[in-house]
Amino acid sequence: MAVVGCSDDLTRYSNRAARYLRDAGYSIIPVNPNHDELLDEKCYPSVTDIGEDVALDIVVIFRKPAHTADMVRDVITRFEKTGRRPVVWTQIGVSSPEARELAVENGFTYVSNRCVMVEHSRLELAAT
Repeated sequence: MAVVGCSDDLTRYSNRAARYLRDAGYSIIPVNPNHDELLDEKCYPSVTDIGEDVALDIVVIFRKPAHTADMVRDVITRFEKTGRRPVVWTQIGVSSPEARELAVENGFTYVSNRCVMVEHSRLELAAT
């Protein structure tokens, strides 16, 4: 699971959600051009810089809505290289109509305005 916009600031929600998912057993790949490593993992400048041998199931976006469409374009570019189509997941308040349109037009599942951490917690509770 790539976490685009992952922060090194422990008080930022992107950091909290990424740590939660990691602790729940998911492989987290932080994406932030300002860091070489986050959460004890190699950090990539963009989704397109993640090795083609890495299978991404979900790309979680923690960027402002003005940047979300560009993040989806990166996911599309990566798909064109790998042939693998991850779910594009935009956190609460970061979706944009352009991003949704790009994702859907290119055959991607697009989740908007949902918190990946909250949704995972709900699934965990339902399973017990």
